[in-house]
Amino acid sequence: MTDTLTDAMLDDLRGRLGRAAAAAAAAGVDAILVSPSTDLRYLCGYHAKPLERLTCLVVPAASDPFLVAPFLEEPAALASPVGALGMDVLTWQETDNPYALVASRLGRVGCVAMDDHMWAEKVFAFAQEMPDVRQRAAADLLQELRIIKTQAEVDALAFAGRAIDSVHAAMAQWLRPGRTEAEVARDITDAIVAAGHAQMDFVIVASGPNGASPHHEASNRVINPGEPVVVDIGGTTPEGYASDCTRMYCIGEPPADFTEYYGALQAAQAAATAAVRPGVACEDIDAAAREVLTDAGFGQWFVHRVGHGIGLDTHEHPYMVSGNRRALLPGMAFSIEPGVYLPGRHGARIEDIVVCGEQGPIVLNNETRELVVL
Repeated sequence: MTDTLTDAMLDDLRGRLGRAAAAAAAAGVDAILVSPSTDLRYLCGYHAKPLERLTCLVVPAASDPFLVAPFLEEPAALASPVGALGMDVLTWQETDNPYALVASRLGRVGCVAMDDHMWAEKVFAFAQEMPDVRQRAAADLLQELRIIKTQAEVDALAFAGRAIDSVHAAMAQWLRPGRTEAEVARDITDAIVAAGHAQMDFVIVASGPNGASPHHEASNRVINPGEPVVVDIGGTTPEGYASDCTRMYCIGEPPADFTEYYGALQAAQAAATAAVRPGVACEDIDAAAREVLTDAGFGQWFVHRVGHGIGLDTHEHPYMVSGNRRALLPGMAFSIEPGVYLPGRHGARIEDIVVCGEQGPIVLNNETRELVVL
């Protein structure tokens, strides 16, 4: 709401819009078109609903930004920071053509960049109204704006990290033998919101053999004594920033073949975290973890990249993956989450959110990385 905004917040949004316009100009793009998405929220603070009706922020390279929105969404738009920013809000009625409205306001342009989240039907509708205008993706322009977090954004991610840590700290309340994964997940969902998130984004409770599937969510499988359980959880805070943290639990003493690799997994996660510093390539963070697991004989069971960027989206740039030679810079935020997955038996993952600081890693999750035996 506009009454919670500070001058610093508004200045930050104005700066983002200005940098977006400058990026468009530098790329030879006449305007960036942004539909409801985290890109829209990043640029103007409006957490708009993605609807069949067009809402679109237009950021011209050489003139002021404006928002096109359905008339019935105008109150919501003006109650967001858009109202305090003072940008033009052009509304349209049910029988109007909003794509023609954007085209008319833009005038003669040669190229527009569309955000990655825009529905195909809207991209095609813009193409129909502006048949001589070249369309291109805006991903490279907007990613570069969002990839370096400000101190305020790091603080928001740190709050999210503390909130999700508090849920992991309370796991013994819910994770017990005889309960199903789904029952535990429902309790965790409530706890994520109670801890200060606006919403739960995902809850993975993967017991026994389900732990060998990295993106298993929660099923009606009953959790049994002696089984390792992967718990990977995250949500979005009222400010819009995401949490994402994985910890390992076991109902009673773990099986011997699990303890054989869990120590190596801890060492791999620690090695990748220690490698974080400005100038290190993203792929080298992945390699630091992979080398430890490979040397321990478990490299073939580490089947995904070691991490992903995080911010307003749970998964965003930069990605810690082989082949990504991009150098880390202060303010980049990402997960470090190596895993070992033994099909038909069990699996394990340890995940923290880490920020690249001036001198090295700033770790935002601080609950124990030891196996928690319940």
